[in-house]
Amino acid sequence: MKVILREDVDKLGRMGDLVNVADGYARNFLLPRNMAALATTKNIKSLEHEKRVIADRIKKEKTAAEEEAKKISAVSVSIPVQVGEEGKLFGSVTSKDIADAIAAQGFEIDKRRIQLEKPIKEIGTFMVPVKVHHDVTAQVKVEVIKSEAVETEG
Repeated sequence: MKVILREDVDKLGRMGDLVNVADGYARNFLLPRNMAALATTKNIKSLEHEKRVIADRIKKEKTAAEEEAKKISAVSVSIPVQVGEEGKLFGSVTSKDIADAIAAQGFEIDKRRIQLEKPIKEIGTFMVPVKVHHDVTAQVKVEVIKSEAVETEG
């Protein structure tokens, strides 16, 4: 039975794909859960229209993401950290710390979008990739500097 997928289905296809599946799988699983629609001529024409609309929307989102990436790439953040006697950091700089520093600059970025391979554990300047869109990535300059405030316990 030919069906049009309304959402991504593991090991079968992506949303909008026209796939051939067993009759029972379509009747008992895909159709009742609204995961697919029968591949009638009317539905196929409607699918073509939806694909064009979705393609236009994706193009607009990507253009907006590229503009946002340019703005984010212009941002440079400094993160003060406590450093030991041998120049080693107490703890590390994580994606959450970078997201908070970028938010202080006026950009709301989810920490999961910051693609930090491993936490930063040394002083220096780093270029950190930020995923703005699934095809667009911006580079943010992050400076990890020694904190001037020395906290003493007493």
